[in-house]
Amino acid sequence: MKYGKSSWRSFEQGIQKEWLLTNGIGGFASSTVIGANTRRYHGLLVAALKPPVNRHLILSKIDESVTVGDESYDLFSYEVPGFVMKGYHHLECFEREPLPKYIYRIGEIYIEKTVSMVYGENTVAIVYYVRNEQESANLRLTPLVNFRDYHYSSKKEYLNFNKTVVEEDLITLKPQHYDIDISLYCSEGGFKSIDYSWFYNMEYAIERERGLGSIEDHYIPGYFDIDIKPNQEKYITVIATVEKDLNSKNGLKIINNEIERLNSLVERAGYEDEFSQTLVKSADNFIVHRESTNAKTIIAGYPWFTDWGRDTMIALPGITLATKRFDDAKEILYTFSKYVKDGLIPNMFPDEGNEPPYNSVDAPMWYFEAVNKYINYTKDYDFVKENIYDGLKDIISCFEKGTKFDIKMDSDYLITAGNEHTQLTWMDAKVGDWVVTPRHGKAVEINALWYNALRIMAVLSENYGESCKHYSDLAKQVKKSFEVSFWNEDQKCLYDCLTSTYKDGKVRPNQIMSVSLSYPVIEGERAKAVVNKVYKELYTANGLRSLSPKCREYVGIYIGDRYRRDGSYHQGTVWTWPLGHFITAYMKVNNYSQEAKKTAMYFIESIKDHLMDACIGSISEIFDGDEPLIPRGCFAQAWSVSEILRAYVEDIKD
Repeated sequence: MKYGKSSWRSFEQGIQKEWLLTNGIGGFASSTVIGANTRRYHGLLVAALKPPVNRHLILSKIDESVTVGDESYDLFSYEVPGFVMKGYHHLECFEREPLPKYIYRIGEIYIEKTVSMVYGENTVAIVYYVRNEQESANLRLTPLVNFRDYHYSSKKEYLNFNKTVVEEDLITLKPQHYDIDISLYCSEGGFKSIDYSWFYNMEYAIERERGLGSIEDHYIPGYFDIDIKPNQEKYITVIATVEKDLNSKNGLKIINNEIERLNSLVERAGYEDEFSQTLVKSADNFIVHRESTNAKTIIAGYPWFTDWGRDTMIALPGITLATKRFDDAKEILYTFSKYVKDGLIPNMFPDEGNEPPYNSVDAPMWYFEAVNKYINYTKDYDFVKENIYDGLKDIISCFEKGTKFDIKMDSDYLITAGNEHTQLTWMDAKVGDWVVTPRHGKAVEINALWYNALRIMAVLSENYGESCKHYSDLAKQVKKSFEVSFWNEDQKCLYDCLTSTYKDGKVRPNQIMSVSLSYPVIEGERAKAVVNKVYKELYTANGLRSLSPKCREYVGIYIGDRYRRDGSYHQGTVWTWPLGHFITAYMKVNNYSQEAKKTAMYFIESIKDHLMDACIGSISEIFDGDEPLIPRGCFAQAWSVSEILRAYVEDIKD
């Protein structure tokens, strides 16, 4: 993944492509291919102080300047109100693989800048390789430092640091009122301290577009000056960390260790094609350690989401199983088994040891699918029997009898949940008291998942020498009621949601789960009709629309302030993760024929192109429903990556 000057003919074009690095504990580094930060979430070091949360921006960026004789050249780019700094004019090339690398040229001086994080640490290394084929020069590296929650932006009056020059190559900065030290190290040159210097009014274009605070100040503690002799080549390492010990000052070793780690993940997964390998590496970004549970979890999306129960269960098959990271899958499933309560699993884990929220009807149902996928990949029935099975039985029992949030099995054996004030499914946007997509009652995917869970329990109970009759009989009743209640004869597809007084005929992607799950609740001609309806009205090259354009509530552009964005979130906006289920359903109803496989390959062609766009090497959360399908939301989303990888390796790849 290599880019040249045609990708940044203007500042506006150059900020369209971004990159992401992560450290396995929730911290990350991210910016654009021209090095201009356009989000409050961009920075060379965003540290997770209580993994994987309590994220703080530590090092925004490093501004590089080269002086040759009497001429000075700035390599950095940024925007302030009314002005754009165009250091990208000196940028010759940007490479994303294996790690982000910027290549600059000033005359006959070439400067390569490579960024790498240290896995398991809140540490970033920026390594410069300088090749000078002309007269003496000077390279000045100026760090822009901050210390604030990554959801906000800061002004000068809120940034106060106690600065200590430990050695000529090492300084520490201690934010006032915090027990934390920020260390900045440079392997070459000496540190020149500056008192009370600031970068004022950096403007973030994406935040401006989202109707949020877009102006920020950064602290400049000083700079590192490095002399470059004629015909000299040298490596320069800059390290920023909030760890108590600076464990390694060898930037090249840090880079090589990270490349070896990523290569080992690709080797373990065993895929030889570039598309699969890219997604395997992308999947790694989302698997992190959570301190409060002392276990692995899955981050829902970067740059702003943390870990969520629903997202974790939907993403687990692709993120951990398709990548052959079976121990990680086991650890995640086991962690959630310990928190099953009232037939529900946590929608998230609090950071301070408080009671987790359980406000999700679909998370426990997706848990069954994740467990079943784990067994399919590993055949590890013993682990499930010893650690998971009792929890699964409890979930079924509680859903039958009724549990919190008005979740219960109705007299027709279908699951009803919630009320007009609650949002318990994945379409959960709510602004104030406005429930944007009310789906209380009997939601189509919840009941498809309910049938799927009962069938999974029937198989497991029989495997473990117990009677499967109750689960099998119940599944038959659910299937019968589902076919009668959810079939929309007029539209030849499924209703999205049912209440005692209303059948919601809006065409949404939720119905595709009735065909795609391990045990589909509908089959035959009706299954084909559902797939055909979704294909005709919801399919786009980057995912499925959340609502048919034929519906008057359809919103095709996801943009503006929070009210406008949340109002369109599930009202036409394209989501990538259901595309994986669509591919599986499409292959099923076409009996996995070679012709179907050829068509399914077209379904992922645009995703392959998208890997070169937005967050390079990853898949965005959402896209506009209208052409040209502009990527929106999180620039790297776990269930987007997961479902495309899972569907590709399970249903398409030879």
